[in-house]
Parts: sequence; structure tokens; C-alpha cells
Amino acid sequence: MLHDILLVIVGILIGAVVGFFLARYFMMKYLKKNPPINEDMIKTLMSQMGRTPNKKQINQMMKAMEKYQ
Repeated sequence: MLHDILLVIVGILIGAVVGFFLARYFMMKYLKKNPPINEDMIKTLMSQMGRTPNKKQINQMMKAMEKYQ
């Protein structure tokens, strides 16, 4: 009886560790394929809206984006 309970607990722990590393691997792979917003993306976005952004505006947008990530 105690042996069965220990096997279940050990199985849950091993599953949690393996799940953590699998999730980490897939998240790193996703971020490499789809990087977060960078300065070039902000320049392109503002240009599409008909604005010519300067460095100060881009820095303000980057700070605002980092605040919410």
C-alpha cells in the first residue's frame, strides 16, 4: 500500500520535471521563431500609419512595450 503511494508521488514528480523542461524547450523554440517586438517593427508600424518616427518616439514605445511584457 505504502509502496503504491510512493510510486504515484514519484511519478507525479518526474512528470512535473519532464513537463517543465519540455515547456521550456518549446517556449524557447517559439520565441526564436517569433521574436518579441523590436525597434524595427515599431519603425515599420509607425511608417505604415503615416508617421516618420524619431529615436525619442521609438524609445518611448519600447519602454511602454517592456512595461507590459
